[in-house]
Amino acid sequence: MTVSLAGVELKNPIIPASGTFGYGREYAELYDLDILGSFSWKGTTGAPRLGNPQPRIAETAGGMLNAVGLQNPGIDAVIETEVPNIAKLFHGPVIANVGGFSIEEYAENCRKLNDVDQVAILEVNISCPNVHAGGKNFGCDPKAAAEVTRAVKAVAKKPVFMKLTPNVTDIAEIARACAGAGADGLCLINTLLGMRIDLRSRKPVIANRTGGLSGPAVFPVALRMVWDVYEAVDIPIIGCGGVSSAEDAAEMMLAGAAAVEVGAANLKDPYACKTIVENLPALCEKLGVAHISELTGGAHQ
Repeated sequence: MTVSLAGVELKNPIIPASGTFGYGREYAELYDLDILGSFSWKGTTGAPRLGNPQPRIAETAGGMLNAVGLQNPGIDAVIETEVPNIAKLFHGPVIANVGGFSIEEYAENCRKLNDVDQVAILEVNISCPNVHAGGKNFGCDPKAAAEVTRAVKAVAKKPVFMKLTPNVTDIAEIARACAGAGADGLCLINTLLGMRIDLRSRKPVIANRTGGLSGPAVFPVALRMVWDVYEAVDIPIIGCGGVSSAEDAAEMMLAGAAAVEVGAANLKDPYACKTIVENLPALCEKLGVAHISELTGGAHQ
């Protein structure tokens, strides 16, 4: 079941996605987190953030919308308080999801994580607004994505995986820009932009008006984008978007993912990742696969 991500070995390819697993506290009350390959902690920014006004969650057919707005206690508090607690709950390599609102903030947050031993991979979320470009996401522009990648790589001592937004015309172009700037890997996709309207009030359900769509509805889109990026670059990919079963995880790996993140499924069923991990060996046997890494990119051959 082992897989490798830029030299970091995981006992299996299943990773709870950032934003759906907090810092592990709540899920550790339900099952032993050491069954997981890794987990990606809550998106963390330089300063504490309360997030967006409520309501900021809405259900929809085949998924959910969220506009939480990167609510988190800030990087210093995470290092001081959450990291020691994570060490008690999970004994494998951790993925730190890093947010930022400027290139300087991204770089400084990553620099602060250099000496955090349990953090093995930096997952840099470039779906955040670029305050230097009027709120446009860094991940929507190849030049901006490359600029963040270079700045982070200049200070980081750990593998850097850039987390890409699907809200672009050509995600492969963004992937190539990040790879060309030195990214060690990529994670995709983040959520798709969507909204709901309340028929009685005739106003958007979410206070922020729009939110990110996740869940089974986005799986075919995520799968296609992982396929396109696998064809475009030669660095490892963490596939994410709508995965809710061992079969979904295997399909994502066949499209090109070396490992798989599970997001919204955790909110519907908190045992989702545990169940997927437990079901993978039998599925591999059924597929005639001796080592699960053999699946990665298998549909391209």
